[in-house]
Parts: sequence; C-alpha cells; structure tokens
Amino acid sequence: MTSQCEPDTHWSMSVNAPVVALFDMDRTLVDTHTAKLYVRFQRELGEIGAFEAMRTSYWLFQYTIGIIDAKQVALHVLEGYRGKRDAWLVERCQRWFQSHVRGCVSSIGRARVREHLRAGHAVAIATSAVRQIAEPLARELSIPHLVCSELEVRDGELTGSFNWPLCYGQGKRERAEALLRSLGARLEQTAFYTDSITDLPLLEAVGHPIVVNPDLRLRRAAKQRGWLIEDWIATAAATAPDTATQR
Repeated sequence: MTSQCEPDTHWSMSVNAPVVALFDMDRTLVDTHTAKLYVRFQRELGEIGAFEAMRTSYWLFQYTIGIIDAKQVALHVLEGYRGKRDAWLVERCQRWFQSHVRGCVSSIGRARVREHLRAGHAVAIATSAVRQIAEPLARELSIPHLVCSELEVRDGELTGSFNWPLCYGQGKRERAEALLRSLGARLEQTAFYTDSITDLPLLEAVGHPIVVNPDLRLRRAAKQRGWLIEDWIATAAATAPDTATQR
C-alpha cells in the first residue's frame, strides 16, 4: 500500500466511521523514543552513567523487535522510584517534557489530533508509558483521555509496582477496551495510530488501523493486511522549510 499522510476521507461516508481516535506516543505523536529523551535528561542531571544509558538502549532495541520482557524491565526501572512522592514525579516529568520532549512532538501528529477533535471524535493517547510521563503531552495537544500504564501509589508514595495489566501488547488492548466501554464506543468505530509491532493485538481489533513510521516487522504486517501506512517523520522532513537557504 502506498504511504500517505492525508486524512482517511472515506471515514465521513462510512457506516463504521470512527468516533474514537487512539494515538501511540513514541515515534507517533513524538518523533523519537521518549525513553531516550528521559535517559538524556537523567545523564544531564548526573543521575546515571554510560552503562545505564547503554542498558536502556539495549532494552529499546528489544522493544523495537518485540522480544522484551516488558514486565521485568518495568519493575527493574521502578525499583529506583520506590518510596518517592508521586507529586515529585509529576513535577519532574513536566520539567522533562518542556526541556526535552516538546520540541520533538510530531507536526503531523499535532495536525491529525486537531482533525479528530474538530470532527467531534473522542481522542486518547494509548501508550505503554506511565501516566506521569504521558500527561504533559496530553495537555500539550488538548487530548482528554489517556490509555497508559498506571503506577501503584499508596498514601502519595510510589510502591515500585504497577496497577496491572501493564499497557503493553494485549494489556494495551484490554485498557483501550475499558476506555471504549466508558465512552459507549466499539472497536470497529476506533482508529489507532502506532509505529510498533508490539501493538498488533490492538491494531488487529480496531476498525481503522493506521501504521505510522512503522518498524520493519509492522510495515510487513501492515502491507500483508492492506492497512494504511503513513511516514510522518519522512514527510515532515521533506516538507520542512530549508532554513539554510533562508539565512
């Protein structure tokens, strides 16, 4: 299927036109992996060294090819936050978003979110990231709903665990279905934008799967299934003003 970044204009004429739009975060609404940006933030603060940064890069590689033990990695990372105040993490993630993430938000993603909101659709970020990380992006884009991993908090403190399921793979589908039930919507009325093969369970369930900046495995799967493929990063780069010639 030919890649494109134009809205799916047949929606308005379809019996099953979407009433909900779900957007993944990393390499979809944000042009890169936010984990990389968070590691950069930690290194600038002097909190981690080169070894920890390399280990995160290895985990990201495993995530990209869909072989990571997401639960064990997430619990390992969370161990360092046990006992910290939730309010501290919320404020920290807001600072990190402003300094490292905001400039990486996809221009095409911004426009697509606005299109869905103007159409009256319910819009949500659907990400494996935790709420504290995803909320600043949701506020930036005026997205009212979040489907995400939820940290366990007791008396305002992080316990070092999650409220299960983790919003990853089948767990993301389960959490998305819970949101749809609360909205009175169905999977076949839902559009889902994502880049990752790990989101295959939800992509296969929705009525409007849209593959964005896909990894190689997801691109192959999308072509086999005839799904729409959009390359937002390449398109934005190709259409950006040539600032060098304007100086």
